[in-house]
Amino acid sequence: MAHPLAGKPAPREMLVNVQRLLAAYFEKPDPKDPAQRVSFGTSGHRGSSLKHAFNEAHIAAVTQATCEFRKQQGTTGPLYLGIDTHALSGPARTTAIEVLAVNGVEVFCAREGEWTPTPVVSHAILTYNRGRNDALADGIVVTPSHNPPEDGGIKYNPPSGGPADTSATGWIEKRANELLGTEVKRMPYAQAIRASNVKTHDFVSAYVRDLRNVVDLEAVKAARLRLGADPMGGANISYWDPIAAEYGLNIEVVNRKVDPTFSFMPLDHDGKIRMDCSSPYAMANLLALKDRFDLAFGNDTDSDRHGIVTPSGGLMNPNHYLAVAVSFLFPNRPGWSAKAAVGKTLVSSSLIDRVAQKIGRPLREVPVGFKWFVDGLLDGSLGFGGEESAGASFLRKDGTAWTTDKDGILLDLLAAEVLARTGKDPGVHARELMAELGTPHYTRIDAPATPQEKSILKKLSPDQVAAKTLAGEPIRARLTKAPGNGAEIGGLK
Repeated sequence: MAHPLAGKPAPREMLVNVQRLLAAYFEKPDPKDPAQRVSFGTSGHRGSSLKHAFNEAHIAAVTQATCEFRKQQGTTGPLYLGIDTHALSGPARTTAIEVLAVNGVEVFCAREGEWTPTPVVSHAILTYNRGRNDALADGIVVTPSHNPPEDGGIKYNPPSGGPADTSATGWIEKRANELLGTEVKRMPYAQAIRASNVKTHDFVSAYVRDLRNVVDLEAVKAARLRLGADPMGGANISYWDPIAAEYGLNIEVVNRKVDPTFSFMPLDHDGKIRMDCSSPYAMANLLALKDRFDLAFGNDTDSDRHGIVTPSGGLMNPNHYLAVAVSFLFPNRPGWSAKAAVGKTLVSSSLIDRVAQKIGRPLREVPVGFKWFVDGLLDGSLGFGGEESAGASFLRKDGTAWTTDKDGILLDLLAAEVLARTGKDPGVHARELMAELGTPHYTRIDAPATPQEKSILKKLSPDQVAAKTLAGEPIRARLTKAPGNGAEIGGLK
């Protein structure tokens, strides 16, 4: 059941105390407390300074561990540093630069007061590394994604451009926890930001000008679409005007506020502020404006997720839009390999399976986590990779990698291309697909679990399920490994 205030503005008393949050950033965590140690999930280390889980010591330790890891791996090119608009991202950026500078790492970062989305960092890494065999670039992004305003996060993207795999994150996590109770060497920020190895980089122009090589924006211009964009107070806020100017598009940014309390956000289903562009509650502001536009879209704080709003059906279910994207892209990208597969995670809808079969493309089903799509997008054996949490990316028109991390901006613009080239918005396409292939029914329920409970879930085996049916339907398979790559899924499907 949704919270009574879901979809409504947050009462003032619910807003985070930013001054207290920032002051807590400089408090010392207890390295002996498991809840206060560095812990890398599928998207880096996350936590709140108010719980001593995201503090200066964590960022110094993670950044130093990253410096040592990249040295061990022989990664000697520049490191691209991105941040989002969460309150803790600013001081974490400062700490990271202090550590990177003293380690002699060449750092490319946006000007102070500017933000760089996750997919833009991935794009920058791949652009730099194209045609190189050594002195490769990598990156760090400071973001907790769509999580509440009191949270912070930091993640590492290796030279492959996408999320680091478990061998990298495990090494960095272990080393960071060894460093957590020590004084990590740093260079004072005023000196670090002026160091010869710390350089200002124009992320916006490079990304915006390259979009023509992955999306048909000439078609969008010719269709004269009225497009609405809601950055949701996030890192893509400074990208939409340059995109509109570069390609002659009619894009209205409906909300230009950047506020560390995110007071403009409607509350999510559970009564929390969460910049979740796949939630009809969090997207209530944009949904109220849907009839002003031919198409509208929102993104989470680091812009790796997308939310597509159509006049015909409102906010699209992420699974439905992924199916539409797959159905549209493969027949309309002649530069892709005829053998390029469709990538999806195990928890994404089987509608995508049926679309892949319809268009005659192999399906590659992998565990949760975009890291499983990185290699396929890099070598072109995957044309598209998507997960049910509204994150996806796909190849350039010529069949080479665009990003190997999720790109919400890209998926927004693809929706506009679909409408421009077919005359029907993605919501109409989704209904047509389901009329032909069957309607999937989906809901996602997030439940807290202790470390012990998570450990038990990871060890579940197929023979522990004695049931023959589920909700009246026969159980056809019991999976603990992903069919697409044989990797453990961390549970049972």
